[in-house]
Amino acid sequence: MKMIRLFKQHYIRKVEELEGVWDFQLDGCDKVYRLAVPGCVEQHPDLLKTRGTGAYNREVYVEQNGNIRLEFKGVSHTGDVFWDGEQIAHHYNAFTGFSAVVRNAKKGWHRLEVRIDNTFGEHSSLHVPNDYYTYGGITRPVSMERVADIYISGIHFTPYLENGVWMGRLEIKIRNLAEEPAEISVESFLEREGDGGVSQLFPASGAGWNNVKVEPDSEIVFTAEQEFAGVAVWSHENPALYLWNTVLYVNGIPVDDMIDRVGFREVKVSGKRILINGKQIFLKGFNRHEDYATVGCAVPFQLMMQDMDLMTDMGANAVRTCHYPNDERFLDLCDERGIFVWEENHARGFGLERMQNPNFDKQCKDCIHEMIESHYNHPSIIIWGILNECASETEEGREKYARQYTQIKGLDTSRPTTSATCRHLKDICLDLPDIVSFNMYSGWYKDVPVEETNQKEIDWIRASGGDGKPIIVSEFGAAAIYGCRDRARSKWSEERQADIIRENLEVYMNHPDICGVFVWQFADCRVTEEEWFSTRARCHNNKGIVDEYRRPKMAYDVIREMYR
Repeated sequence: MKMIRLFKQHYIRKVEELEGVWDFQLDGCDKVYRLAVPGCVEQHPDLLKTRGTGAYNREVYVEQNGNIRLEFKGVSHTGDVFWDGEQIAHHYNAFTGFSAVVRNAKKGWHRLEVRIDNTFGEHSSLHVPNDYYTYGGITRPVSMERVADIYISGIHFTPYLENGVWMGRLEIKIRNLAEEPAEISVESFLEREGDGGVSQLFPASGAGWNNVKVEPDSEIVFTAEQEFAGVAVWSHENPALYLWNTVLYVNGIPVDDMIDRVGFREVKVSGKRILINGKQIFLKGFNRHEDYATVGCAVPFQLMMQDMDLMTDMGANAVRTCHYPNDERFLDLCDERGIFVWEENHARGFGLERMQNPNFDKQCKDCIHEMIESHYNHPSIIIWGILNECASETEEGREKYARQYTQIKGLDTSRPTTSATCRHLKDICLDLPDIVSFNMYSGWYKDVPVEETNQKEIDWIRASGGDGKPIIVSEFGAAAIYGCRDRARSKWSEERQADIIRENLEVYMNHPDICGVFVWQFADCRVTEEEWFSTRARCHNNKGIVDEYRRPKMAYDVIREMYR
């Protein structure tokens, strides 16, 4: 099923999806493979444990002379893009998208090459041997667009309540590729998805958006704010969505358009509570990796739907995109289902040595910018997270936490921030986020009373910079091998996993200071063998409530009982 988003984004701009079969050749290997895009190279039986570099190739046809914009939703973990042998893009990080523009492409056939790299080393500070697997390949959708010399490069919409009235702030970015200035006009309107027809023009008067001069090789930003009367509110119970349709005109002729989907909802932190549209919520969620037994991290839409159906069947209202930005089609599903999302940047379990990699700060900064820039309009995203289980007990680490929180607030003030800590009784960063979150595996790594451990943690949080803030239990759980049954309820059995999860939920869901829980994890996932084989049976993190094929374990029914 070819699909970039779950709705049509353009009617004027011509878009061709480049999914299908590409040639692939691993460096140092003579054989040319035919691989699916999107896909992981590890799907081929010859390449099951590939750690290296290689190149994807295919021919593309340009229908007429003009500018071509190529958009890659995910290349793992590093992608270098070549058009007819000339490099046009370099990008690091498998989990954020990027684009490249070819100016004045000629009509006819052209060679598109994408070199990929999933090796470990100093060049890669975020993709390291970890408790999840770094696959290689063009793992998310690719598209080729025909754009005019002047085109819409982005839209951000921010809803907010003012004296009980819904307001909206819109920013539209227009890019001029030409060497000459141009006069443009912009029209933008809102319509309820599925209803058809224009609901409201934006801005209502149209003032200031007509006959605007754009200088050569530059970008201009249109902004406006206005009231929206009578709009339906986005919530978990009623996830009402609207389409923003923006059209760009040059000399009265429409030359480009962009459509994005938005919802009217507001996220606030009030004391120890998280409020959506002024109402207190309790998050009942899962941590979910993008990993499936037979397709790796290139999860197709049909399997995303299955994951969503299973999670909502268990009564979940939230998901955490551990530990990286997710495929935008999954976020679209969350928008449609009213599922609250904690999305976070890409860094997991780093001690100070790894955080001091010379590439760490820049690669984190790029990831945060690309995540927020691309996913800003999703109403389902209610929390931005950073740096899961990193060196928050050190002064050097604190500087990096503070820098990243500051960057997020510079890009988006409409959502609260958090990070999941495991530096119990040592973390010195709890004053920095809006929400304090902690990972605790009571009953699994240590047989300790859940209630006693939890209260000790909360008392320490209140005395160490987190007083008066909401608290989320961001990870808890236990491992079980699917099909391992034991009446003695030993560890690694499905019975013991179900017991531990019940014991934890009974405490966390009834504690007055806790406003959310996220089970670790939704599904078993593959881990990197180099550092994790000795503590992860089958070279998988087996704490999933379903296994890597989505077969439910006994804990499924426990969570379904307690969440619902």
